[in-house]
Amino acid sequence: MSFNSWISKRNIMPTIKIDNQTITVAEGTSILNAARSAGIHIPSMCYMEGCSNHPTCMVCMVKNNANQQMIPSCATKVVDGMDLASEDSEVKEARKEAIELLMSDHVGDCEAPCRVACPAYMDIPKMNRFIANNQFDKALRIVKEEIALPGILGYVCSAPCEKVCRRKDVDQSVSICLLKRFSEEETQDYLLEKKKASGKKVAIVGGGASGLSAAYHLLLKGHDCELFEKYEGVGGMLLASVLNGDLPTEVIAREVAVLDQLGLVKNCNTEVSKEKFESLKQEYDAVILANGTDGEKFGLEAGKTGLNVDAGTYATSHPKVFACGSVIRTQKMAVKAIAMGKEAAWSVDAYLNEGKAKATERLFNSRFGTLRKEELAEYLKESVEGDRVEAKSPKGFTKEEAIAEAKRCMHCDCRKLDNCRLRDCAEEYKIDRRRFALGERNSVVKYFNHDSVIYEPEKCIKCGLCIEIAERHGEKTGLTNVGRGFTVKVAVPFNQQLKQALSIAGKECAEACPTGALSLRSN
Repeated sequence: MSFNSWISKRNIMPTIKIDNQTITVAEGTSILNAARSAGIHIPSMCYMEGCSNHPTCMVCMVKNNANQQMIPSCATKVVDGMDLASEDSEVKEARKEAIELLMSDHVGDCEAPCRVACPAYMDIPKMNRFIANNQFDKALRIVKEEIALPGILGYVCSAPCEKVCRRKDVDQSVSICLLKRFSEEETQDYLLEKKKASGKKVAIVGGGASGLSAAYHLLLKGHDCELFEKYEGVGGMLLASVLNGDLPTEVIAREVAVLDQLGLVKNCNTEVSKEKFESLKQEYDAVILANGTDGEKFGLEAGKTGLNVDAGTYATSHPKVFACGSVIRTQKMAVKAIAMGKEAAWSVDAYLNEGKAKATERLFNSRFGTLRKEELAEYLKESVEGDRVEAKSPKGFTKEEAIAEAKRCMHCDCRKLDNCRLRDCAEEYKIDRRRFALGERNSVVKYFNHDSVIYEPEKCIKCGLCIEIAERHGEKTGLTNVGRGFTVKVAVPFNQQLKQALSIAGKECAEACPTGALSLRSN
């Protein structure tokens, strides 16, 4: 072979096929990066640019069509002529199984039990942390992203969240409802920003909790809303709480004033007849029925308890009409009625923007169950000792009381709630987290003796990224694999503390961790 021929051969770049798409890349490129260069999505968890790629998670598998073998794309270099599949059913099932295996010994909740139990799905732990840090406006923002009438619920909510609060296994549950009331009363003039006007109009029939909630969320989405209420004022069944002395009238007035500021048009003393309903369907882009038990007169399909709706989208038998609250079935919990109004509004928003109603879906949530007695001490590392703080005034907490009570929260949610690759993959592949969960689970342990990071080893997938990053930074101790086979754990060697092991690389390790095993304490 001549020198020029040899040079020419050396300069040939390998060409491969992934899902019948031809890709030419530089020699030495991994299959994963070759796919990414062509816009092909392959999930990965243990891969990080610039680090050694040890295919521990096996989530990035692709299939070699030549021999039907599964290979890890992050650690396999391209070879000219490769023909690979990244999207067929076998590959997807193999990835799903790999994620289920990783999840089988994952001991950690994505969402705290209190948030899961809240019908309105409010991010309770985050609210608590903001209150504890004296950031009351941020706390109210968290509340008002999910709940239209937090001041009202602060008085009348039946607090299902408090019934599952893990703090009650130590002493007493966190006073979540009163903290929610405090956040609203402390920052009364706070308004979320509205989206740009959509030009769409929605009619809402009924001014109770569900109708007001629907109006609130639709207004925030940029739609015009007009409410029709047959009585003199809005409030619906909430007014019974006023008569009972459980809810001050000024609280309802304050919440309604917020809706007025957002642009709600109210028509009180206006009963919607069947004829009026027909005109609303013509004049408005969508109609939401939230008029209590008075819904069947409109000629829509009804069942035993009220109007029939699609369970996810709240759509009725008429494509333009939606329903929520007691018009479907009697709602005894105000928070449930408010949650239904929000979900109906979000479905209507999808209908107005995309032409099709859409159900509100919750993301994958890892749950490990009840805390063991020995685990309570681990969770208390993130809290303070002491019984529930009782408000000295019937009006609720003072600032000092609210801060003290919020600090009792034990941070049961994951610090990487929004950027955990394990959760993202579990959601994408719709896994069964119990499929390989055999035997007794490991106990929760929290290494909290570091200024900026926390380590929870039972969330670790043994990817080795933190070990390599610590070594690259010249950490004297760093982290290492301890044990062999299925019992291996990433740990601090020589009985050192975490702050000694990660004196330099702590933040970078936490940011690189694909799960919530290593995370920043400030999250």
